[in-house]
Amino acid sequence: MVRLRYLFIVILSLLIQQAGGQKAGIILKNQLSSWAGLNFGSPVQSQAGIRYIPQLNPWWQPGGKSSFDAEISVNTWGNLDFTKLSLDTATGDLKPYRLWLRYSTNRFEIRAGLQKVNFGSASIIRPLMWFDKMDFRDPLQLTEGVYGLLSRYYFNNNANIWVWALYGNNNTKGWEAFPTAEEKPEYGGRLQLPFPRGEIAVSYHYRVADFSDLYVGIPLQEDPLYTENLIAFDGKWDIGIGLWTEFVAKLNDGDNQLLSEWENYFNVGFDYTFPWGSGLTLMSEFFHYSNRPEEGQPEVKRNLSAVVLNYPLSLSHSLSGMVYYNWDTEEWYRFLRLQLTYDHLSFHLMTYWNPDNFSLYGGNGNRSLFTGKGFQLMLVLDI
Repeated sequence: MVRLRYLFIVILSLLIQQAGGQKAGIILKNQLSSWAGLNFGSPVQSQAGIRYIPQLNPWWQPGGKSSFDAEISVNTWGNLDFTKLSLDTATGDLKPYRLWLRYSTNRFEIRAGLQKVNFGSASIIRPLMWFDKMDFRDPLQLTEGVYGLLSRYYFNNNANIWVWALYGNNNTKGWEAFPTAEEKPEYGGRLQLPFPRGEIAVSYHYRVADFSDLYVGIPLQEDPLYTENLIAFDGKWDIGIGLWTEFVAKLNDGDNQLLSEWENYFNVGFDYTFPWGSGLTLMSEFFHYSNRPEEGQPEVKRNLSAVVLNYPLSLSHSLSGMVYYNWDTEEWYRFLRLQLTYDHLSFHLMTYWNPDNFSLYGGNGNRSLFTGKGFQLMLVLDI
């Protein structure tokens, strides 16, 4: 909370400076969403909830090509879970969603605070999902942010370079199974370059992971902290169809006997819009994970395919269907969404038919109803 207090002080100081007649302003946004769903499991389960995210964006242009802006937003939600007709649990939370301050010019920006950091070429099952947990099927694309400092520089030829440092993020992010060790900074960078008919990029990230939850009651394990190095390549191209790929190699600490030294994440995908009616868009991805086990360690492999079809019914309404297949467990995941969008209001009707044990994405803190068979209604108001 101390870092939040300091950031509020900085933003307040910025607003005070605006009184000198410079170009300045404040943008206020509000997003209110509610949902209700029914799961036809045994027993039947249902869920109803509401979420409110107010967002404040002050900005200031002191002159020249430089500017300051900030974002202050809060995520507050409540959820009711029912088993048959009986109330099972009532949950809710209120916490900062975004809280950052940015200085930018026409080619450079630096942003500090609680922010969303994501990049890469894939859309559905992303090896470069390092700092977020966005579910492709989520209409709101919600994800918790990370505390850190991010700077980016843009060159004349559209190349750009990213450098970041993260600190104070105690929850797991992306594909992480264990949190970052307390008081241990994370850092990394990314270089993105133009390439014929597209672009390519290389990325790197370093952190120290805390495995202490696995060593509870084992006195001989005094320091269960192990380093992790992530090295990635990704690219996307327009060659008549949209084509992309992501590859991540993860190097684990050699002293960590629980994990193999190397783990690999790979994705390849494409999209194409057929000139049928209003335009039918097909998107597909293949994802592969594997490790390189040492003696006595288990070999782990995971292969997933995804196909997405989207058809615009009008300029503001659409119908989309998604199918995932797990090649290792021979499981199918099916999802269908009707989206109706008006000026400030959108309506989402979602149905699903999935395995009872859900294994595609991590949870978001609410009880997931995307297991088994069911449907969900969601209303979203943006003003």
